[in-house]
Amino acid sequence: MVLTPDMKFALAAVLLVVALAAVYAVRVAVRGRDRFDRVEHQGGSRLLGKSAMGLGYWSLQPIARLLVAMRVDADQISWTSLVFGAVAGAFLAVGHFGYATVCTMISGLLDTVDGMVARLSNTSSEAGEVLDSAVDRYVEFFFLSGLVLYYRAIPLLQVLALLALLGSFMVSYSTAKAEALNVKLPPGGMRRPERAFYLAAGAALSAVSIPWWEAERDLSRPIAYPMVVVLALVAFAANLSAIERLWSIAKSVRSREKAHSAQSAGEAAAGQKTELSNASRRSGMRS
Repeated sequence: MVLTPDMKFALAAVLLVVALAAVYAVRVAVRGRDRFDRVEHQGGSRLLGKSAMGLGYWSLQPIARLLVAMRVDADQISWTSLVFGAVAGAFLAVGHFGYATVCTMISGLLDTVDGMVARLSNTSSEAGEVLDSAVDRYVEFFFLSGLVLYYRAIPLLQVLALLALLGSFMVSYSTAKAEALNVKLPPGGMRRPERAFYLAAGAALSAVSIPWWEAERDLSRPIAYPMVVVLALVAFAANLSAIERLWSIAKSVRSREKAHSAQSAGEAAAGQKTELSNASRRSGMRS
């Protein structure tokens, strides 16, 4: 089998991740696991543990420091992440999963690095956080929309991609809603890091599997079975997580409203009791 350029890019991305994981595993065995405030704050999940997240932050620290030394602005990194995310979506739309994998990985790495650069250079701001969040939404939209276009001749898989897109946006919406209402959320699953990891893995494995499993096919284009499996996982887990989160938000808000109503009723009763006591005292004074 001849390795296509698309497959070579996917293999290179996979081998890079494996090599970094091996080096990080040795480092952890020798010096212990590194602790990063962002990882500790977000926490791991059943779908992506703290060790995997720690690997990402550890491997990106030198890049972030280099960019700070080069005086690269965090917003510039965010905009570059957006560009690579858009290119990844375009590659997916035409079936170049290997190229899409590399662009997705670069976009995701830059998405993490921009916050690190902002913190290291003391340039963090609310405006930067707004831009970062907006870029995250657009990048994910580009990726999943690319798959929607790729599966346009297979309606069932196109619907699956749309369900994954719906789930990803609803998880993000539930997080934003909880922050707006000042409600604590359960960790849940299929948050942004998990979705980015699994979608990139699905694209990489598809680029490798297509020449092996789908060299002879009846359909006009490969199904890309690993990508389908990942889409099903994201569609199910993300929508389930969003429902759980929204239910938790509603429950917390109702509890808070009941407590507030009980407190208001108690204050009103106390006020009426005080008023009656004052009225009785005034009546006694007149008599």
